Amino acid sequence: TKMKKIVLFLLTSFFATNLFSLPFNSKLTEEDLSVINSGEVLIKNINYKKNMSLNKGINDFGDELHEVIDDLKPKYLAEIIQIKPYQGNEDLPERLEEVLKAIPDYVGIPYYSVRAEEWYDLYSSAIITSEETIDNVTKISADIEMEPFGVIKEDIEIKKQEDCILYQAINKNKLSYYDKFDCVWPERLMICIYLHRDGDNWILYGVGGVNAPRIPLFTERMCYFKLNADLLFLHNTKKDRC
Repeated sequence: TKMKKIVLFLLTSFFATNLFSLPFNSKLTEEDLSVINSGEVLIKNINYKKNMSLNKGINDFGDELHEVIDDLKPKYLAEIIQIKPYQGNEDLPERLEEVLKAIPDYVGIPYYSVRAEEWYDLYSSAIITSEETIDNVTKISADIEMEPFGVIKEDIEIKKQEDCILYQAINKNKLSYYDKFDCVWPERLMICIYLHRDGDNWILYGVGGVNAPRIPLFTERMCYFKLNADLLFLHNTKKDRC
């Protein structure tokens, strides 16, 4: 009927307006938008940089995130998105920064193996080897142990400005699969977490990728980047910190 067509048009217009009022592009489906607009966490395996849903041109930090992923040229890529209201979360940048700097707390983050149908600790140890803060930039070096790759030496950088944070972590050593074969070369595994205020909301966007051969044997474990980006949300569930 004519009324149904009008209602359908209005609903379609609503979703389109909602999409473009947020800093995302058409890579997000209406179902994706429904998830993030409800306050839930959206996790997507997107495979390639061209499928990222975050728009360019938001601010310098957002553009820097795009540039580092461009440079990485990932063969695997995943993104994670959550929207939180600004009201009641005015201190979210401070809380997020605290979580991201608490490297030793990464130990105990659960990892679910679909193949084994069991839960494991994603990291068995996490140690800060150096930390320096100059102005609004903190640089951290850390040794993070993760089966089956052993110790991952990471360089972490956390930048902040008013109502915005950019976190980047990249591996500095070569990673091997159970010491059987090399699978990830230095500076080929990267995690970025980006927080910025968009009007009445906080936009929390994480993207993680690895430039490594597509070998089925460890494809599941290569989803490490997805789980690592997910850690701040797991902290939210476990510790009510973010």
